[in-house]
Amino acid sequence: MTESKPTPGEPARALAEPTGFVEVYRRVLSPQTRRAIATKVSPRARHQLKQWVARAARDGHLSERRGERLARRQPELLAGADRVVVTADRGPRVARIGAVTPLMARLDNLTAVTAALDEAGVPHFRVRGEIHRSSVVAVDAAHRVRAYAALAAACGRVPGYVGVPDGTGQPAAGFEPKSWDRLADAPVVRLTWYWTDPQRRLVLGQAYGCDVEFWTREGDTLVAPRPNAVAEQVTVAAPLVLVPESRFTGLAPAAAPATAWTRPEFAAPRPDDVPFPVDVVYTWVDGADPVWLRRRAEVAGVPYHAEAASAARFLSRDELRYSLRSLHMFAPWVRHVYVVTDDQVPTWLDPSATGLRVVSHREIFTDPTVLPTYNSHAIESQLHHIDGLSEHFLYFNDDVFLGTEVLPQDFFLANGISRFFPSPALVPPGPPAAGDIPSSAAGKNNRALIAERFGTVLTQKMKHMPHALRRSVLQEIEQTFPQQYRRTAASQFRSMDDLSVASSLHHYYAFHTGRAAPGNLRYTIAELSHPDTPARLAHLLARRDRQVFCLNDAFSVEEDLDKQLALLIPFLETYFPVPSPWERT
Repeated sequence: MTESKPTPGEPARALAEPTGFVEVYRRVLSPQTRRAIATKVSPRARHQLKQWVARAARDGHLSERRGERLARRQPELLAGADRVVVTADRGPRVARIGAVTPLMARLDNLTAVTAALDEAGVPHFRVRGEIHRSSVVAVDAAHRVRAYAALAAACGRVPGYVGVPDGTGQPAAGFEPKSWDRLADAPVVRLTWYWTDPQRRLVLGQAYGCDVEFWTREGDTLVAPRPNAVAEQVTVAAPLVLVPESRFTGLAPAAAPATAWTRPEFAAPRPDDVPFPVDVVYTWVDGADPVWLRRRAEVAGVPYHAEAASAARFLSRDELRYSLRSLHMFAPWVRHVYVVTDDQVPTWLDPSATGLRVVSHREIFTDPTVLPTYNSHAIESQLHHIDGLSEHFLYFNDDVFLGTEVLPQDFFLANGISRFFPSPALVPPGPPAAGDIPSSAAGKNNRALIAERFGTVLTQKMKHMPHALRRSVLQEIEQTFPQQYRRTAASQFRSMDDLSVASSLHHYYAFHTGRAAPGNLRYTIAELSHPDTPARLAHLLARRDRQVFCLNDAFSVEEDLDKQLALLIPFLETYFPVPSPWERT
């Protein structure tokens, strides 16, 4: 271990770092970026970033070398163009290539296990486990030998891996007999078939595996080897029943057909299962469209604040494409997606795709004479007028992304109550003033209505993340405050009189009327104009542990676009390599 010289302007590190890490770090990041990181990021965080950058470069070469050795030793494992070697779960793995999402990987592993057991005539039933990512199949412990033989054969046909799900050891090659010998008495084993995208940017591995539990007989009951969410024992003689996959994971769409065989104890929905559909609404604008720019220039009046007129509010960096990819990857339970635009459609979007509809402002404004509008507060105030929209829906800006799996329960309780996510950022005291940024002015106007109606004083803004909304609440707010609502809808640019209905007022009003409660999701925000953004994006890629993240921009100009695209597109393509079904092929 050696201590290298700091980048100019960078304070001495508290941690010693391998020279190799530093060399790769310096090759990947420019001196300007390193200096920016040094002024904003702690020594420990910089150490972790250097490790990640070096590891990412090294792992690619390591996988290639291991793949070459594996191909020489066991060429049958890599037969076909759809198989490669990747580094995952602390070792080299044979993976299949495909445009696969987490839910699809989970279902693929489950199907491989149940098909193998069915083929061998081993009775089994589905269990509701405690983790939504993985699935659970129960087998009578008396059938262990037959089950192992069937599963080993399945791992031999398509390279699969077996281990224990407690994280204490690496998964072993299920196509090698010795792997099963070491698990001779394991109460639970996890089967995994790995998947990666064509660019090998994303690997779906053991987290999405299928657990096989060996239940023991005690008289006329079968007893589980570990706790689960429903029943730790079942009657041996009870018949199997067919239920939808949503009984076993919140990731599965509630409307999916019944395909899972289980015992009666696991067949009924639980009180915390969300039974209603949830839709998603986006608002989007292409601020580079010449026709749109000409219309905007013709509108009389000047926005009261520079942020309301900032080009950053309308610049498109294709964020919508990647936000939709994140939705497809990590919220497959969403029923329908609506994209609200000023009669604009991104060239890459397929408006005829199943499960998506592009909605014009003209379809939702109760008073279409106020159009065109360039005020997001006005547009958001009309979302509940979308024809066919579900009662419960999520509102996304296109700069908001899901970073890992989320469930309906993260946004709504099963009894219909919505969740909201308060920010540590505060609404400034006092009435709206000319110096207020638009979100603060709107927050103050919201505060006045809540104080008048409920006698409390709101102080917090909301995090910039998906907003869980109810159509009935929005309709009630429109009826309760008609004058202020109409004024917001009629304001073509953000104004000091606006309400921020979807992002704030709904949550406080619903909370005071018993229809909303605070929630909590792992979240981060990166401001694109901030010098520490490269470091934040690198950490997001390295960890992939944020359920939601926002790539915010309030003050960029069009001249910044090329530089931002050079940073953002590689990050977004790496994080979300799988196209959504709403993209043109």
